[in-house]
Amino acid sequence: MSQILTITFPIYAALAIGFLVVRQGWFSTADMRVLGRYVMDIALPALLFNAVASRNVAEVFHPGYMLAFAAAGLGTVALSYLWFTLSGTETTRRAVAVMGSSCPNSGFVGYPVMLLTFPDLAGVILALNMLVENVLIIPACLILMDMARGRAQGGIGQRIAGILWGVLKRPMVIGLLLGLAVSLSGLSMPQTVTRLMQMLAASASALALVVIGGSLAGLSWRGSRWHAVQISALKLLLHPALALLAVMLVAAIGLPMDADMRTALILSAAMPMFGIYAVLAQELGHEGMASIALLTATTLAFFTLSGLLYWLT
Repeated sequence: MSQILTITFPIYAALAIGFLVVRQGWFSTADMRVLGRYVMDIALPALLFNAVASRNVAEVFHPGYMLAFAAAGLGTVALSYLWFTLSGTETTRRAVAVMGSSCPNSGFVGYPVMLLTFPDLAGVILALNMLVENVLIIPACLILMDMARGRAQGGIGQRIAGILWGVLKRPMVIGLLLGLAVSLSGLSMPQTVTRLMQMLAASASALALVVIGGSLAGLSWRGSRWHAVQISALKLLLHPALALLAVMLVAAIGLPMDADMRTALILSAAMPMFGIYAVLAQELGHEGMASIALLTATTLAFFTLSGLLYWLT
């Protein structure tokens, strides 16, 4: 158990530091947004670029992992949509709930966990997760949110194209694609560029956790607590359960995936929802529910992740 705490304790200690510095007034919620933009637009893109550009493309692409991660994510979207439909949840609240149930925080929480668990694979795992999330899972949830507000009628094709174009303009995706281009070209990166990217990437892990902790301090507690509990349960229990099922199905059809990648996939699915969840929920007026779900899932993930780490490693 002490080995598990060496992974989970630093993660949650950094989250607690971020929470406390905002609560004490040493940093403001606005400061956390600025630091978060640095992580999203500079540190993580540098990390993704370096992780992909410094490896042969065959080391980066894991078809079995990508297929299983996509199946688990889209399966969670479908089952959570069915759950909230059968429970009579109104349309806009259901769309927000589905997003919270199926979109993990691979960058701000997942990467630090992977860095402590699988240091040699952490960058590749982040790249694979980000690719699947940004191309499939997040766009699917955004389309559901548009349908809930009635904007997607008659223009679903245009909306999908717009979402995918927005994905391609994100710095993290640009960093990933540039790294892939370098990997495919077979060129070796100059040491000066490699060291710059490593320096920027090294700032991502700790700062990302402090930002998440600080962001939690400024969340609203006004919203449907019962729906928030359901969202948290689906994210922390259903999503990793479907990831385990997807891993077994991928193995059954003969796609190779080693033990570390299987463990990383299940852990990735078990992460709490991504940090901008409450911000996106504002568009439909359910930021209170999303805030409670985010805080609940992030807190309870200490126990669920610890349990999974104990079982899987």
